[in-house]
Amino acid sequence: MSRCPVSPRRNRSRGGEKPVDRMGTDRYGLERTESWQGEEWVVRLVGGGGSGKHYRCPGCDQEIPPGVPHVVAWQQHMGVDDRRHWHKACWNARDRRSAKLQRSRNAPRY
Repeated sequence: MSRCPVSPRRNRSRGGEKPVDRMGTDRYGLERTESWQGEEWVVRLVGGGGSGKHYRCPGCDQEIPPGVPHVVAWQQHMGVDDRRHWHKACWNARDRRSAKLQRSRNAPRY
């Protein structure tokens, strides 16, 4: 009984189309603007390898550890000191979140 040789399956893309994530950006690190609360916000998607620090998400008041992909957003007319690091899900749900979360006295501030 003879077997017919089978070519291996190709899982790699062959170019052409760029991968687009659910947030509509082409790649990590590229900036775009979004309207929120009557203001224009600059939004940048940061990949897991792009962050080496701990951040505190203003949406859920939880820590974003190093190596976790997340969103950096700031108002367009503000400076870089006003950037805030959000979990992707928190940024997408920002209209459903409370604006002023209270942190306990013992919670670290990052």
